[in-house]
Amino acid sequence: MEELSEFRRIAGRLIMVRLFGTELDPDTAAFLRENAVRGACLFRQNMTDAPQLTRFTGDLRAVMGEEALIALDQEGGAVVRSTWVPAPPSAMALGAANDPELAREVGAAVARAVRSLGFNWNFAPVLDLNNNPHNPVIAERSFGADPETATRIALAWMEGSESEGVACCVKHFPGHGDTHVDSHRALPTVDKPLAELERFEFAPFRMAAPTAPAMMTAHIVYPALDPDYPATMSRPILTGILREQWHYQGVVITDGMDMHAIAHRYGAGQAAVRALVAGADMVMAIGSRETQEETVAAIAAAIASGELPMAQVEAKLARLAALAEAHPAGAGQGAPAAVAAGVAAQVDGAPGADEAPVYSTDAADRALMARAWRRGLSARGAVRRPAPGGKIRLVARQDVVSDGVSEAGVPAAGIAASLGRLFEVDLVTFADAESFDWNTLPQDGRFTILASTSRRRYGDNARKNWRPDLHLALWNPYQALDFDAPALMTYGFAAPALDAVNAWLAGEIEAEGRCPVPGF
Repeated sequence: MEELSEFRRIAGRLIMVRLFGTELDPDTAAFLRENAVRGACLFRQNMTDAPQLTRFTGDLRAVMGEEALIALDQEGGAVVRSTWVPAPPSAMALGAANDPELAREVGAAVARAVRSLGFNWNFAPVLDLNNNPHNPVIAERSFGADPETATRIALAWMEGSESEGVACCVKHFPGHGDTHVDSHRALPTVDKPLAELERFEFAPFRMAAPTAPAMMTAHIVYPALDPDYPATMSRPILTGILREQWHYQGVVITDGMDMHAIAHRYGAGQAAVRALVAGADMVMAIGSRETQEETVAAIAAAIASGELPMAQVEAKLARLAALAEAHPAGAGQGAPAAVAAGVAAQVDGAPGADEAPVYSTDAADRALMARAWRRGLSARGAVRRPAPGGKIRLVARQDVVSDGVSEAGVPAAGIAASLGRLFEVDLVTFADAESFDWNTLPQDGRFTILASTSRRRYGDNARKNWRPDLHLALWNPYQALDFDAPALMTYGFAAPALDAVNAWLAGEIEAEGRCPVPGF
């Protein structure tokens, strides 16, 4: 019994868990401590403000120890978890700007923010090459479609993060950019020949392999590589390609094992063991406590039986320990003195949720992010501005929803308020694009602006019948292809993106970005 308990403590070092609530409760702390869990991933529902989050991550580090790996998804654009820090542009906005030095500065600023909150691992940047206009989950999260250009910008972003002491995790190996299916909801297949995968999907990850601290696996089947298992559970992919062919030395972590691509096909424990045997170092067990317990038990049994050989386990533990040692967790740990000082001021001053955060470079980083959003602003077609101070009609969705990966979009009233600083705005909202009759809009000469605030592409009704004077594609740039109308693309809906739109509408700036995917 004592031996099995020790195997559980080894297994616990190989998993990352999701937590529930906004503080570390005694039961969860006991689970982490008893199983020697060293990894935790926090999401938006775990966060309220900077003081709360810093306490939470501090409590986690106290329980999990000096080798704690405390992670989040702070990619930029719509995929951010801490929403009060300076809002970084999405990957595709930086791809549109096509400036590696700007990307490096943004990556460093993102790292300063998350480090000040106690994180040492950021699941970014995305290296998926998005060449599929109907991809439901990547789109603006990608830096573009050209392997060399997109990777150059992504690696600059990663260098910036590393300079501030936060580990990156490039994702989703070996490539999620050319899928029609979201692996959160089903199991995608990328059925391409090996030569095409090597030329396109593999290229960014192969270029990143010498320097990336970590890689996250994709829950996708690649029949040319392994017809039986998704990459997350494929030894030919994780060991054969990544370790043996590319000689990758960093950490390999799975994507969330609660995603439907995995959870609806395998038991949590079975999937975790298969992933580790395939070559993953850490399993992201972010389901319920029940599935976390099942995962620990299954891994412990696999170690005890020899299915997961101890020599391989020790190699995994060594890679994880090296990652944690190079990027110590804890607010201000291993970060520049200015950041650490800012954290101290934050905790001592205990600002509320509505106050600006905290670290000493906050104002400069907000200015940087605003500049980066402006640099990415892109136009399609013969865009024209409404008359200064004129009357416009704004058409936008009633609801703004999260797709489970991204944060919810900006409400229609928020866009109206933003545009209301320049124009007299008549707001018209719709619940369902497929049933909304564009011809019911008054024919009164107002300049009509359609603002797209979700990731979903439009259907036949909108494509055939809607004719805005200007389309603001505030999230998924591919929506600009849905209409024969001039479009302004921001690649995200954060406040500085709306400010960039206003700056263009006011004639203060031009839209100089170039959309980095085919079709534009």
